[in-house]
Amino acid sequence: MSQRKLFVTTALPYANGKFHIGHIMEYIQADIWVRHQRMQGSMVHFVGADDAHGAPIMIAAEKAGVTPQAFVAGIAAGRKEYLDGFHIRFDNWHSTDSPENTVLAQQIYRDLKANGLIASKTIEQFFDPEKQMFLPDRFIKGECPNCHAQDQYGDNCEVCSKVYSPTDLINPYSTLSGAKPVLKTSEHFFFKLSDPRCMEFLKQWTASGTVQPEVLNKISEWLVPGEDGTTALGDWDISRDAPYFGIEIPDVPGKYFYVWLDAPVGYLASLKNYFDKGGAKAAGENRSFEEFIADPATEQYHFIGKDIITFHTLFWPAMLYFSGRKTPNAIFVHGFLTVNNGEKMSKSRGTGLDPLKYLSLGMNPEWLRYYIAAKLNGRNEDIDFNPEDFVARVNSDLVGKYVNIASRAVKFLPGGKLVAGDISSLQPGKLVERVQSLYESRDYGKALREVMAFADEVNLRFDAAAPWKLVKEGKGDEAAKACSECIEAFKVLTACLKPVLPELAAQAEAFLQCRPLDWSHAATPLGAGHQVGEYKHLMQRVDAKVVDSLFEAPEPVVEKVVPGGEEIAPAITIDDFAKIDLRIAKIVECKAVEGSTKLLQLTLDAGEGRMRNVFSGIASAYKPEELVGKLTVLVANLAPRKMKFGVSEGMVLAASHGDEKANPGIYVLNPWPGATPGMRVR
Repeated sequence: MSQRKLFVTTALPYANGKFHIGHIMEYIQADIWVRHQRMQGSMVHFVGADDAHGAPIMIAAEKAGVTPQAFVAGIAAGRKEYLDGFHIRFDNWHSTDSPENTVLAQQIYRDLKANGLIASKTIEQFFDPEKQMFLPDRFIKGECPNCHAQDQYGDNCEVCSKVYSPTDLINPYSTLSGAKPVLKTSEHFFFKLSDPRCMEFLKQWTASGTVQPEVLNKISEWLVPGEDGTTALGDWDISRDAPYFGIEIPDVPGKYFYVWLDAPVGYLASLKNYFDKGGAKAAGENRSFEEFIADPATEQYHFIGKDIITFHTLFWPAMLYFSGRKTPNAIFVHGFLTVNNGEKMSKSRGTGLDPLKYLSLGMNPEWLRYYIAAKLNGRNEDIDFNPEDFVARVNSDLVGKYVNIASRAVKFLPGGKLVAGDISSLQPGKLVERVQSLYESRDYGKALREVMAFADEVNLRFDAAAPWKLVKEGKGDEAAKACSECIEAFKVLTACLKPVLPELAAQAEAFLQCRPLDWSHAATPLGAGHQVGEYKHLMQRVDAKVVDSLFEAPEPVVEKVVPGGEEIAPAITIDDFAKIDLRIAKIVECKAVEGSTKLLQLTLDAGEGRMRNVFSGIASAYKPEELVGKLTVLVANLAPRKMKFGVSEGMVLAASHGDEKANPGIYVLNPWPGATPGMRVR
């Protein structure tokens, strides 16, 4: 059988923020599958990239006072600690803002145009006269035309859920400048997805096993004609007007590709970058990128979340096919990760599981890898993180069942050498075969249940043999035989857990003093006379108190205020004061916090090249619009705090009277003109 050659990706994260737990879940799912593939001898090229283009990044960079390229580079610099922290091993990590992506995206466009699938037409949309730019729907707000709720976005109302066009809004305004937008016409370019050729191809491609059945049911809504004989899938607007951070459309000055066109091309761009710098050759692939990606035998797979199904199962394969390129073999769609009450994790609502906080608490990353894997299957279903279940499952399965086998059995091996034994009654070969098949279909939860059922049988055999009693009875040989069989079974279990627990498996391999385990010899006995190493404890139990601290949701923090009518606090030294880093900060954005009557959410520029998010208990004194553009004083080195509504990255200073009931009023400190963001208050 020839070696399988695979190209595997995860969805590209938008480069406007740090990774959240949803990213980590997806990367763990893909990483497990890739490790499984390599254990069965496949050559896998596993690549990722930052999705770096679009108006939101351009605007965020402008607010931060840096170029979009510098803004994206700052985000990219923080990726490694997440990926390394959770043992996620991409072969290459790149960016859609790259020469490779520019060339590939423009060529795909030219090929689609040559195939008669690009059209243009004049459209009318809102334009910000102050910012001199066309406004995406999410940068327009106004009064809902249905329920008349204020400050609703340009595409749908968050109060009544009504979907509408931005032009339907009452009294619309630009969220960038506050100006009233005006309607202006512009030529836009469209990918003709409504072309009968596209419709016919997509019906065949989606029904050929490339997507899960439940995903096919969902996307069929776009492909099945309605009563009027038309489908919901119309032509796709693929252009945006300058100013825009993106890739220019060939031969059309001032026009750029909409970010969702060049983002998936970033998969190919990252792979090309990997090939061009020699990564694929080092892995044993001697062909060029062009030869590899054109080979019909090359397998292409994408792991994505269910929120981006349309782009990946309709637009992306059609773009590839009609530009003369290979289409994906499958799109693997997963659901969301919820917290124990079934609520979708949300940083803004304080229900998120912060990956870096998890690591900073010293929690073993493989606990999380195992727990997520134990919940995942091959279907598009949400999975739930329950803290109590997390503690119980990890402690029971990994420590109480798996690790426990080695720690107990090795004690009864004279000199650490195995003797002849027989575990054929446990059918290790069948276990390996079943588990391998379940990993292939991404049914990790069932695979791990099979593994732990096997571990249960091994522990029962150990208990039944009672080697401690055999030794006391002078039957050391029998004890050694029983424990050698347990070590042989432990080796099989290690192989079956290796895709999920790579670091623990490496430690177990070192203890077993065996070659790196793969599927071909996972069930092959180590054999009599095999010398194992000194046993060192492989895994600690989860401390429930640490897990509790991971999900702490402290009460909203109201900033300390300068005393008024209060006694002066105890004296401090100049060294004490020097520990507090006070900085001038500009309030770039300010908004009310949903669910709180006390807090305002401030976006602050402290001259760092990035924005800070700070919650301040000043809502009773200020309307958000009164603070935008003002300077204030920030406690810059205050440790970030996880709050119910998100993470607060500092504290703004304000003054109030000691007896607020008798003397109400809060006054945010405002430096004199001339001070600039980043200056230190000394």
